[in-house]
Parts: sequence; C-alpha cells; structure tokens
Amino acid sequence: MQNIDRYKVLQTLSIKDAIKKMDAGGIGVIICVDGNDNVVGIVTDGDFRRAVLGEVSLKNRISDIMNKDFFAVQSGYTKSDALKVFENPVSGHIPVLKGKKLVDILVREKFLSSEGVDIWDKSAIKQLQAPVVIMAGGKGTRMDPFTRILPKGLIPIGEKAMVEIIMDGFAKYGINDFYLMVNHKAAIFRLYFEDAAKSYTISFIEEDRPMGTAGALKYLEGKIQMPFFLINCDTVIDTNYSDIMDFHNEGKYKVTLVACMQHHVIPYGVCEIEQGGCLRSITEKPEYDILINTGMYVVDPDIIRFIPANSKFDMTDLISVLKKNRQRIGVYPVSEKSWNDIGQWDEYKKTIEKLRQMF
Repeated sequence: MQNIDRYKVLQTLSIKDAIKKMDAGGIGVIICVDGNDNVVGIVTDGDFRRAVLGEVSLKNRISDIMNKDFFAVQSGYTKSDALKVFENPVSGHIPVLKGKKLVDILVREKFLSSEGVDIWDKSAIKQLQAPVVIMAGGKGTRMDPFTRILPKGLIPIGEKAMVEIIMDGFAKYGINDFYLMVNHKAAIFRLYFEDAAKSYTISFIEEDRPMGTAGALKYLEGKIQMPFFLINCDTVIDTNYSDIMDFHNEGKYKVTLVACMQHHVIPYGVCEIEQGGCLRSITEKPEYDILINTGMYVVDPDIIRFIPANSKFDMTDLISVLKKNRQRIGVYPVSEKSWNDIGQWDEYKKTIEKLRQMF
C-alpha cells in the first residue's frame, strides 16, 4: 500500500479530525500511533458510529474510542496467517507491522479477491433477504434542465443509470427484489428497464399524482412482510447494509434513518440577544456537528397502517405520527463521505468519479 502515512494519526488528534483523515483515506479504517510512531490502536467507521450514538464529543481524543485489542500480522506473514484472521467476518482490515511500526494494511475485499475468493459470498459478507423501495417519482427540479428530458433516477453514471447504481449496491448483499415508485416521466422508466437490469426483479408502483416521500408506500400495504430498505433515487450510501439492518432489528425500531455526520462552521460572529435587543453573548465562528437525514431508511411494514390513503404524505409526517404513537425510531450514523447525494449539479459533478470507482 503506497503512502502508508495517509492512514495514520496521532492518538492525541481529535475524533473529528481523525475521522476526516479516515474519510480521505477511503478504506474505512485509521491507525493510531504514539509519539514514537508505534501503533497503539485502530479505529473503524463502526467505532465512529458507536461514539456518535454514545454521545461522545467529537472534540475528544481519538484514543478515547480506538480499539487497543486488534488483530495484526508481522511483515513476512503468510497467506494462511491473513486468511485465518479474515475468517472472522468482523475483521475488515489487518495492520501489517514491522515490530510496532505500520508498514502496510490488508483490506479484506482486495486481499480475498487477489486470492480468488468471492468477496460477496456468504462467507465474506452477510447476505440479506429484504426488498428495496426506491423513491423515483419526483420531478428532480434541482437537476433542471436535465430532468426536462429524463427522470432524475435515470441520471447517467458511466454506462448505467443512477437507479441501477443503487440496485448494484444492494445486489452485493444478495438483494434483487426492487419496487420503483414512479410518477414524473414514468413511461420512460418502464421503457428503460425493458432492456436493462434483467437480473433484478422490478415492480413498478405508479402514483397517479405526487404523494410525497411516504404516501406511495400505502400501495405496498400487505405486499411486503419483512423490514425493507427505502431510499431516494439520487442517494448512494457507501456503508455496510447488513450492519444497518442488524442495527434496526436489534434496536426493535419501526423506522431507522441513516444520518450523515457533518461538521459546519458559521464564518461570522453569532449573536445571542435578550430583553428585546441587549447582547447576551457573541461567539466568533462557532462550529457545529450535526446529523443530516440522507434519505435512506429501514422500514417495518406494519407502520404502513399509519399512512393515510390517497394523500400526500412525507417521511417527516410519518415519523411525526410514529413518535406521537410511541413507536421506536432509530438513527444509524455514517461519516460525511459515506453519503453521495447527486440530486443537484454541484454534488453530481463532485461524486460521479467516486461512484464510478465504487461500482
């Protein structure tokens, strides 16, 4: 692995800055070292998620959440040494050390592929039996004028449409059952899929009018009997879908939102006032860490009963109703670079090359 330093951080670095470096590295892990450059721990995107859920401040040191009890191999390792570690499906990365110094990182998918192992078989990744509902009925006004001709879900990424990129991502987990919610230019969707994606089972749910991001789910009442994924047609989440489903089921949630952790800096002094105009305080360039709804969910089918028939109804409306009825709502955090939203031109241009490399 070239430029191994890009995957290392000092254990005294803040969680926020360490995760930014992990995102930049692009392999879902960061190696923590001490002042002598000795490896002292590793942090994965799963460790980051647990820190967010545990309300750990991102200003804390990365050493507060690093895993000190990690698997590693020494330089000169054999293939059987690495394969033995990778037999544990939790092991996604293996640091290669020379003494206590990092010299390489073995990445599960690349290593198993190089050894002729099918990285997507059941021994390598947990397969799922869950349908996927793709919301593709919107007009895509943020992508105007492109969407005057084609529906948003057929935005090309290389040789495939955006919805196919989404389907391919789920197919890696054994999923091939898709429901496509369509309205705007629905006929073009049907024509496109007459020749494309033959390996997938696609059912079209056509809205006779715009019904919001949740309203059309009413058409699926009684048709889906298990928790299913719900995702916008312009959203790709680069994370482990099996982990999301496990999180949903183990938490006994009725809906799980996939949320992206984002860091924002207000580039001005922010004033707080009291008594009709008296300055209470002023904070120069305050920083905020917030969770953004990505537009991807896991949904239990029994909550469809809360959706009114023949009405425009958004996911925010549904979540509000569920909260009032004391239903459990989960939030599954992912890091900033895990979310690819190509529903507007600027983001499309930024992510098109990344998506091509992913799929």
